[in-house]
Amino acid sequence: MSSSAVKAISGVRRSLGPGILLAGACIGGSHLMSSTTAGARFGFALVGLILLTNLVKYPFLRVGSRFTAATGLSLLEGFQKRSKTYLPLYLLVSLFTGTFTIAAVSFVAGLLLTNIPLLAETNRFGLSIAVLAACGLILLFGHYRALDRLSKLLVALLTLLTGVAAASLLIRGPAGDVASTWLAADPSPWQLADLGFLIPLMGWMPGPVGMCVWPSLWMFSRARDSDHTASLKEAETDFNLGYGVTVVTALFFVILGAYTMYGTGDGMMQGSGVAFAQNLIRIYTDAMGTWAAWIIVPAAFAAMFSTTLTCLDAYPRSISAIQGLLQGVDRGDSAPGPQRRRLGLWILLHLLAALVALLWAYSGGVTVKDFVFGAMTGSFLTAPVFAWMAMDTMNSPLVEPQHRDGLAMRALSWFGLVFLVGVSLLFIGWSLTR
Repeated sequence: MSSSAVKAISGVRRSLGPGILLAGACIGGSHLMSSTTAGARFGFALVGLILLTNLVKYPFLRVGSRFTAATGLSLLEGFQKRSKTYLPLYLLVSLFTGTFTIAAVSFVAGLLLTNIPLLAETNRFGLSIAVLAACGLILLFGHYRALDRLSKLLVALLTLLTGVAAASLLIRGPAGDVASTWLAADPSPWQLADLGFLIPLMGWMPGPVGMCVWPSLWMFSRARDSDHTASLKEAETDFNLGYGVTVVTALFFVILGAYTMYGTGDGMMQGSGVAFAQNLIRIYTDAMGTWAAWIIVPAAFAAMFSTTLTCLDAYPRSISAIQGLLQGVDRGDSAPGPQRRRLGLWILLHLLAALVALLWAYSGGVTVKDFVFGAMTGSFLTAPVFAWMAMDTMNSPLVEPQHRDGLAMRALSWFGLVFLVGVSLLFIGWSLTR
């Protein structure tokens, strides 16, 4: 192997991280819950919509990695330089959605722990708080390095385990007549009555468009950790690898839902709380055998724990960076010193806010299901705004012409923007007429 090839491989290896972290954030609610439910209710009828949603969000989510590699600026710096309204708007949405998203994903992670015999009778809110505390300790004491190492391990684990489970089901065969759903599912998902499910599915598939900022910020910490600044090609390789993993695992979870639940277990997905988590695992083991619990439980928990961990880092990291930029005191790249201490403070604040939200749910003031649905729906309704901000900043004079989107990517971006706007308006109209 030539020295240039060795150097190129070494550069990619040292740059891997932000894209994998993005995958860890994505493979949670949208996959374990929405993709599995899509397979359970409609078989393979929604595979096309899932792939389409991943496609139309791709040009926007990749902006963070590409913009930072091309300019040396974070995407938040780009927002600030491009428009006076972009940064405050992003801050407002992040403050509103961050707490509920963190509370929701940590609660689902806690629910999954009830499938462990020793924890079956443990209070689910107590388990959720334990998950939050564990994630907080990892981030406060391990910083980015611990986040990077653990997330890579969890993403590799859940991809491997769900792949094994999906392969075993494909060999074993489906529980119902799922093959016919490629052409026409019964019931059909293409009804206005199902829009309340389709919108959250698209909102978190593979993740909110606002996540485009996160890899941009993680790139600075990765560069300090590896003592290597990623080139444009290396950054895109990292992003594409992580994005590819999210698409593949989404299909794995659709297969799991379709092959084990279609025509037999649809009602099992309508439960909430401990019933949902335990029924989810039980229906897998009924279809695959008791051995499947050793695969499904770790894979499901890895998905939700990685999402909790990355969200608990990313929301505070974004808000901390915006604070530094708006005050004009630093670039908000979480460098060691005052910036890292400020990030730690925001992590603590999000921990406390998520704890209050969980206690509110525990008291009966609101259900965690409301958190999940609200976060998913809000993510989709704000997607057109963040998509425009990302596309506009990427193709602005801040970026050298040769690094801006090409003709094909611009066409895909405009198609994606029109798609997101159109479906959002459809959902708003449907909500007003209910």
